Amino acid sequence: MRTQVAIIGGGPSGLLLSQLLHKKGIASVVLERRSREYVLGRIRAGILETGFVNLMREAGVGARMDEESFVHDGTVISYGEEEFAISFKEHTGTSVIVYGQTEVTRDLYDACQANEGRVITEVSGVMPHDMKTDAPYVTFMKDGKVVRLDCDYIAGCDGFHGVSRQQIPEESRREYEKTYPFGWLGVLSETPPVHEELIYANSERGFALCSMRNENLSRYYVQCPLADKPEDWSDERFWEELKRRIPTHYAEKLVTGPSIEKSIAPLRSFVCEPMRWGRLFLCGDAAHIVPPTGAKGLNTAASDIHYLYEGLVQFYEEKDKEGLDSYSEKALARIWKAERFSWWMTTLLHRFPDQTEFDLKIQRADLEFLRSNDAAQKVLAENYVGLPY
Repeated sequence: MRTQVAIIGGGPSGLLLSQLLHKKGIASVVLERRSREYVLGRIRAGILETGFVNLMREAGVGARMDEESFVHDGTVISYGEEEFAISFKEHTGTSVIVYGQTEVTRDLYDACQANEGRVITEVSGVMPHDMKTDAPYVTFMKDGKVVRLDCDYIAGCDGFHGVSRQQIPEESRREYEKTYPFGWLGVLSETPPVHEELIYANSERGFALCSMRNENLSRYYVQCPLADKPEDWSDERFWEELKRRIPTHYAEKLVTGPSIEKSIAPLRSFVCEPMRWGRLFLCGDAAHIVPPTGAKGLNTAASDIHYLYEGLVQFYEEKDKEGLDSYSEKALARIWKAERFSWWMTTLLHRFPDQTEFDLKIQRADLEFLRSNDAAQKVLAENYVGLPY
């Protein structure tokens, strides 16, 4: 097989890049080891920055998103019974939207199928080759046969556990990692959201987040020990714990119901440098991970796609490699800012097992400063809605 851009990974990053390239007449093939049904069954983030929204529209897949998404003009932060609101609209002139990653992926899959986009699912043994030459290629197994895919460039969109990052020799890559001593227990329920905006809650019992997918589908989280398993948490236990971590007037009107999905995610900050090796480019979780506190995971992946897409278009339309040559530097500059914001939000809102009384006083002072200081709220808002590309 032959294509211009081989894309390893059929999640939202890989599919978005393929669709954007298709709109510019640039051929691509997406290789995904799972089935479409499995990929669409993954429950993930739902907050989209303006930059991501604009990319979806540019890719021609924004119609359902524009019709069904929820616009969020701000957020609520609580600590104990205290709370305050931060207006994104007031501080930045823009907003974020709530539109689940599953829905993003479904829209992209539908578009790829409609325009005969080449997405090959249920492949195994994917391996890029000769990235440092002018003739890279990817091999994989499909239906028991070895297939060779020749290409000009390879985009590694295959996540933290994928093969792409491992192709950069250990002596040539630097990995930075911070692990956090807790996880998030997330529950999805067919219940109306407790509030029209997201609630980020700091309590003496630990962090909680009240989010939503639509007017009758809510997503709630509580901080929990890493050793916990989802089966340790009955629905009743989860709802009672959530109520203890949010202000009383929200707890009293919280509508509970059976969970339809329950999972625990560990929290980690991770960055790999560089994000390019010859003709291989890393995107999204293959190169970096953020804690979910700042809603940056999917959005940092989108910024990678933006830079790589621009570089590829510049090369194919103008025969200019500048965008590709500067990809890693541009992407990492924005990623580290997102890493800082996510780390700060995590530090601000969670309870750490080794926190001293001094640490808790500093945390509360930080929250009260944020509550009372317009400039601090503007900084949070600017980071939350998304720094410019």
